[in-house]
Amino acid sequence: MLRQMIERSAVTDSFREAYYAWRNGEPQEALVVQGYAPPVKVERVLTKLLEAMPDLEIESVTIDGRSGCSNFTGHLVVQPGDVRIEFDWDCAWKARQAGYQMYGIPDQQRAAREFGYDCFRMFEEVD
Repeated sequence: MLRQMIERSAVTDSFREAYYAWRNGEPQEALVVQGYAPPVKVERVLTKLLEAMPDLEIESVTIDGRSGCSNFTGHLVVQPGDVRIEFDWDCAWKARQAGYQMYGIPDQQRAAREFGYDCFRMFEEVD
C-alpha cells in the first residue's frame, strides 16, 4: 500500500529514491529515523502521512519516535515547510475501539494485523 501511495503522491523523486534505498537498509539523509524503530512502524507513519496530506511536497522526513510493544509515539518533521506532526499509533487503543480486549497480546496483534497503519489515536499537525 505504501509503495502505491508514494508513486501517486507529491513526494519528490529524491525522496522516493531515498525511501526505496532506506527500505533496503541503506541510511538516507532524506529519511531519517532518530533512535530505533522497527521498519514496519516507520512505514505506518509514512502511510498515514501520505493519506492525510497526499498533495504535500515531501523532500525529506525526520521521525523521532519511541517504539513500545503496542505503540509508536513521537513526532515527525517534513521538509520543505518545516511541517511538524505529532503521532501516536497504538494497537491496544485500537483493540479497545474495535471491541477487543485492550490488554493481551493476541488482541493487540489482531488489531495491528487487521487495521495496520490505521491504529493512530493521534496524528496532528502542530506549530
